[in-house]
Amino acid sequence: MKNTEALTTDEFSDDLFEVVGRKVEDSEKNERPTLSAYKDSWLRLKRNKGAVISLITLLIIILLAIFGPYMNEFKYYQTDYGASYQAPSQTHWLGTDKFGRDQWTRIWQGTRISLYIAILAALLDLIIGVTIGAISALLGGKVDNALQRLIEVLVGIPHLIVVILLIMLMKPGIITITVAMVITGWVNMARLVRAQIFKLKEQEYILAAKSLGSSNTRLILHHLIPNTIGLIVINMMFTIPSAIFTEAFLSFIGLGLQEPLASLGVLINDGFHGMRNHFYLLLYPALVIIGIMVSFNILADGLRDALDPKMRK
Repeated sequence: MKNTEALTTDEFSDDLFEVVGRKVEDSEKNERPTLSAYKDSWLRLKRNKGAVISLITLLIIILLAIFGPYMNEFKYYQTDYGASYQAPSQTHWLGTDKFGRDQWTRIWQGTRISLYIAILAALLDLIIGVTIGAISALLGGKVDNALQRLIEVLVGIPHLIVVILLIMLMKPGIITITVAMVITGWVNMARLVRAQIFKLKEQEYILAAKSLGSSNTRLILHHLIPNTIGLIVINMMFTIPSAIFTEAFLSFIGLGLQEPLASLGVLINDGFHGMRNHFYLLLYPALVIIGIMVSFNILADGLRDALDPKMRK
């Protein structure tokens, strides 16, 4: 046997050594696979059973709102006085109203219109609220003071007064309701975005971007808004059901859409007048609006937990 003390450095080989424990390349591997923030949020959202069920429910309602009116031969405005107040049957799946109009078609047409109004109002709130909130927080000073005084004035105006004034100037319809909701609807979004950006604007990476010559537009679009997206998405998820309820309430009291147009508020108003003898006229649209409201709120709660960095483990 060779004497290892007499071996030179060149004569050493790996056979003389035994690797104990983990290899170097294994020790450098992460125990947890690398995930982006959005993918990690999606995984946490999927673990929330209530949010997943709400998401599936909303997808089903949206698909029915898109394709439901085309699933039979009736139009939402088509009348048949010989088929008035028919109970649900194979011909009319959810019955008919006082004019013989098919309730299945009218309910999903009304759901489509209500969702359209709510999503349109939410998008306009998003554009206006995020823009004003970001500009107000980033520029500060006189600009911030002027915009905050404007917000305080709008907050002090009752929403119903705005709607009534607009209806006096414009005829009731989708555009009127949308404009009425947008006039004061963006205020809450602007306040939330402003407060969040006030916290972010003093962070080191924002100061570094400023020192490198980044413009205010680049700071807003590439740094501040992406880091506020969670708050924006959650607020939008609460805004949409609120807008649907506002539209339904206005239509129910006669300040919204008018027949023969269909919306959930119009259908609930019709069902309310005939609920004693024809309960199905109120039951089905009420179930749809309850499903939308509850699902959006549960999904918004799930998104709030999923997008919160403090919940990440």
